[in-house]
Amino acid sequence: MILSCSEKKNVVKEKAAKPAVTILIQPFKDIQPESIEKVTEGIKKVYPNVKVLDAIEFPENTYYKERSRYRADSIIKFLNNKTKEGFVTIGLTAKDISATRGTIKDFGIMGLGYRPGKACVASNFRLNKENRDEQFYKIAIHELGHTQGLPHCPEKMCFMRDAEGKNLTNEETDFCKKCKTFLINENWKFNSI
Repeated sequence: MILSCSEKKNVVKEKAAKPAVTILIQPFKDIQPESIEKVTEGIKKVYPNVKVLDAIEFPENTYYKERSRYRADSIIKFLNNKTKEGFVTIGLTAKDISATRGTIKDFGIMGLGYRPGKACVASNFRLNKENRDEQFYKIAIHELGHTQGLPHCPEKMCFMRDAEGKNLTNEETDFCKKCKTFLINENWKFNSI
């Protein structure tokens, strides 16, 4: 009996290390600096790579005069055009925002992010008075998750839980393991706990 062994050398090409995704916080001029600071602190507890930009005015085409609201889809389109590769932008406002939902042309919302995308928007207009800042950062982190491709999650405690038209942010504590793993694969570098 003759045995023959040969050793194949595995050639592994290493990917060039991509820098971690940077979250850009783009406040609009209507929002209070304290709110921006609290949302930034909340996001940084979860994800440290955050930069706050100077506040800007809303683009004129985002205002929906008939309902005195700002169209979330138009805001996202505007922010998308300003967002470069390796970044994701979250617009923050205190104004009422809306989007088309089913047959309802102008449905009031707390936030909107497309899957995937480079930008999203969150508003504190519809949030409860108590622990508003905590709710606001959770809305922001939820919409940021959508931009990275995350769908709604069935886990009750996960930031990606579907609000189903309600405000369930008080029950959310973090990304679940599955959602966090997804984001890590999208080059998010989380704080180690």
